[in-house]
Amino acid sequence: MLKAIHYINQFFGQVGGEDAADYRPTFHDELVGCSKMLNEMMDDVEVTHTIVCGDNYIASNTEEALKEIIDWLKGQEFDIFFAGPAFMAGRYGVGCGTVCKAVKETFGVPVITSMNEENPGVEMFHKDVYIFRGGRKATFMREDLQKMASFAQKIARNEELLPAEIEGYFPRGIRREIFHPEGIQAADRAVDMLLKKLKGEPFKTELPIPKREKVPVAPPIKDLSKATIALVGSSGVVPFDNPDRIQTASATKWGKYNIAGLDHLPKGKFKTIHAGYDPEAICEVPDRGMPVDAMRAYEKEGKIGKLHDYYYVTVGTGTTQAYAAKFGREIAAELKEAGVDGVLLVAT
Repeated sequence: MLKAIHYINQFFGQVGGEDAADYRPTFHDELVGCSKMLNEMMDDVEVTHTIVCGDNYIASNTEEALKEIIDWLKGQEFDIFFAGPAFMAGRYGVGCGTVCKAVKETFGVPVITSMNEENPGVEMFHKDVYIFRGGRKATFMREDLQKMASFAQKIARNEELLPAEIEGYFPRGIRREIFHPEGIQAADRAVDMLLKKLKGEPFKTELPIPKREKVPVAPPIKDLSKATIALVGSSGVVPFDNPDRIQTASATKWGKYNIAGLDHLPKGKFKTIHAGYDPEAICEVPDRGMPVDAMRAYEKEGKIGKLHDYYYVTVGTGTTQAYAAKFGREIAAELKEAGVDGVLLVAT
């Protein structure tokens, strides 16, 4: 029987939510949280330990966190390493990918995780890690764990590992020659595809080339001291009553709010409705999520010509790429019409 170790974040490790996001790595001989469920799904693989680490800690103290985890793993016996599943949680996905990649490079064992296709961790780590296609939220926990467990079972049994499309993980950019199951020669398959294409019939290429949207870099602003700059962000900072009813997660809308004459965003009149981080600090000082105060200072110092009279905001957590692109097009059209010269995209 093969041995495995499972990495999860502070939430699924039953430590806490955003209040525990800076939680340092801890190492458990007894299985914690969803590690128990994962272990119960396998006959030929035993999960022996759980590693729990806060999402903020792995992101903000990456080198230190990885050193702690790798040093501890050097004293363990394991054949497979699991992480997640991370669903659409971006920080969790990046954390899972970061740890998995380090474990693979250090120990050379198979590393397995799961994320939703919208998780930024997929784009960052799909070439390094087996990342199975997962659900959007934790209600898919059992289903996503089962995919990870089934693949680990195949590894334990020395079964043939099939292409990514069949197994269910994101392609890693690895191509191998295999025999066609029905023995059809490549030349015959190519001609068959050509005929289907000429007839307008559906066909499937054997050599898919991923298409990626390329966004050209905008030219620099020649003179910031004469430029009108707008604030745009995904911090969820809105007027206190959230007049546009922007969702706290998985947003399908954005808001536009007047800041003409305001030197800052007053506490009690503005707040954040974002569900992806602890809102206390930004509700206390809303400018932390939409820095009107800093931009007014630049305006008074002459570093920028003018701060646009409106800021634009939505919520990033769980929001799909399709909606994000839609928001971008709509906001850009308004800014262009208003004669805005540049945008400060505020990170959260």
